[in-house]
Amino acid sequence: MKKLISIIGTTGIGKTKLAIELAKHFSTEIISCDSRQFFREMNIGTATPSKEELAEVPHHFIGQLSVDTYYSIGQFEKEALKKMENLFQKHDIVILVGGSMMYEKAVIQGLHELPEANSDNQEKLEKCFAEEGIEALQKLLKELDPTYFNVVDKDNPRRLFRAIDIIWQTGKTYTDNISEQIKKRDFEVIRIGIQAPREIIYDRINQRVDIMLDKGLVEEAKNLIPHKDKTALQTVGYAELFKHFSGEWTLEFAVEEIKKNSRRFAKRQLTWYRKEENIYWVDFENSVAESLSLLEKLTIKKL
Repeated sequence: MKKLISIIGTTGIGKTKLAIELAKHFSTEIISCDSRQFFREMNIGTATPSKEELAEVPHHFIGQLSVDTYYSIGQFEKEALKKMENLFQKHDIVILVGGSMMYEKAVIQGLHELPEANSDNQEKLEKCFAEEGIEALQKLLKELDPTYFNVVDKDNPRRLFRAIDIIWQTGKTYTDNISEQIKKRDFEVIRIGIQAPREIIYDRINQRVDIMLDKGLVEEAKNLIPHKDKTALQTVGYAELFKHFSGEWTLEFAVEEIKKNSRRFAKRQLTWYRKEENIYWVDFENSVAESLSLLEKLTIKKL
């Protein structure tokens, strides 16, 4: 059976490096399931692999869209599976990598056919957001589905809108709606997670934000001001800088908020992965050697 090796872990932990090394070892290609790296105008703030890294092995689903494009998780599932079908004609192994938990789930397990957004519900939620702020939406979702509330990006109003809308439409929690597998996959999935002590994860995140700033994150975000209301930009690293540009926050405060919100996202990732049972964990300092040793034990030899 064909094998998909899925590399997961928190933001800034070293997933890109491990994915590239494994892809080179097995002479195969990489599919990204990092939903923020789909957009070509957001390279710095999403830590998109460098030109040199992209040249080492073929990558798919990186920079293929404009921030003006609406791209759903369902579209990604269909297109990623089609791409994998093509890749499996040439390779016995394909690498999947990314920290977007639901996008990984869409590929390895499948998602329910959830109903389209209900305009009446969306209108009510927009009104609630405008009048009472994001805290009201957070409180509502926490009451309706505390499990999903613990892992959702709480600062992204669109994610909150979607989950609450689905709950209202179906009468079931969002967690229940997305928990069942839809279709059996015709490939085997091996999930490798990179782990590190929490203080190391947070330190690496802080350092990575500083590196992004050195590379020109502020200028990149400034160029995206005309698109700031687009869904793709309701995300850590950009939302905070837009508040700086509008005069609401100082740059220093915005940078601290980026670091804080990135750490919060990593905490949500840890919460999500802790509930998963089928992950082989490797140490961040020795991830390549440990992964190759693990895969050899699983009788996956170099091709």
